[in-house]
Amino acid sequence: MKKISSLNDLAVNGAPPAFDETQHVGRPNIGSKSEFIEYVDKIFDNRWLTNNGDLVRTLEQRIADKHHVKNCVAMCNGTIALEIAIRALGLTGEVIIPSYTFIATAHALQWQEITPVFADINPRTHCLDPDAVRKMITPRTSGIIGVHLWGHAAPVDELQQIADEYDLKLMFDAAHAFNGTYQGTKIGNFGQAEVLSFHATKFFNTFEGGAVLTNDDELAEKMRLMRNFGFTGLDNVIHPGTNGKMIEIAAAMGLVNLENVENVVEINKQHYEGYQKGLAGLAGISLYQFDENEHNNYQYIVMEVGPDCPISRDEMVDVLHAENVRARKYFWPGCHNMHPYKQLFPHAGLLLPNTLTVAERVIVLPTGTAMTEEAVETVCKIIQTRIEV
Repeated sequence: MKKISSLNDLAVNGAPPAFDETQHVGRPNIGSKSEFIEYVDKIFDNRWLTNNGDLVRTLEQRIADKHHVKNCVAMCNGTIALEIAIRALGLTGEVIIPSYTFIATAHALQWQEITPVFADINPRTHCLDPDAVRKMITPRTSGIIGVHLWGHAAPVDELQQIADEYDLKLMFDAAHAFNGTYQGTKIGNFGQAEVLSFHATKFFNTFEGGAVLTNDDELAEKMRLMRNFGFTGLDNVIHPGTNGKMIEIAAAMGLVNLENVENVVEINKQHYEGYQKGLAGLAGISLYQFDENEHNNYQYIVMEVGPDCPISRDEMVDVLHAENVRARKYFWPGCHNMHPYKQLFPHAGLLLPNTLTVAERVIVLPTGTAMTEEAVETVCKIIQTRIEV
């Protein structure tokens, strides 16, 4: 590849100097429009829009089968799924989570007057550090929520050992890990429950949605009650609940996108390999590595800007934004530095050195079916140009 001395040289070298406004992180992966319309026709013919319709039940079964798990309980979104799973498990007092996660993980606890206790992460995997978890356990601790960040499984065995030792509940926020594995076993089979997100920006989406996977039949039945106000049959409420149901039109999108999952994996992997090639050897730049022994969805392209890079992470983000590359700082600045946790726990950062370091280095680059291989090359050239100027 010819060295590029400035951003303007990109056009001379046969690649566009900038993207239009439609190129950004999180543009949704969408399956066949014609197949979706067929499902819409079924919804109109059936005149069944919500309340555990046929499409929702079909989607639940197919997702359960795909993850080799007994139960999939579909919800209106991933945050409600987290909240219902937390309540169904009877979590109280304090629950240990990483600060380096999307804010919903913490909010799902705080919303129910449960205190999220932030533990540090492994700087290589960006997932919970089991030793850090042990240090945060108190008499008020009732559970642990591990997060499978970037689709990389949290340290399942170590966290389960801690949970067993201290008689704690263990569940996982698996929002990033749809279709992934841990030691060859599909995500969804660990802890007492694992929560998926089907938000539009996720690898697999239902417009908006989520689900809880579990092999515990009793827990699954409780969550089915809770997502529908506690109703069993007509006029018979037997459990406290809320409105967490997935609607039929969302399930239709899910059924269409489920057919396209392996194609999305292949495209994401091609982009990942393209970024590996294009960013190799750049000073201070490293790419988060997926474990090729596991099944990955390659949903996120995670670049770290280290101290040896000629420019800072924030300067790099500004460079990319100037070229309409919608790169993002994830999960900066960490949940513990957001409201209300910064006010509630002003000194939490003292116990989170790895979290602070990683949060100051990470940039997530665009990928997915809306990107082309040529676009990936251009993003890499932009980064290369700025570093080598």
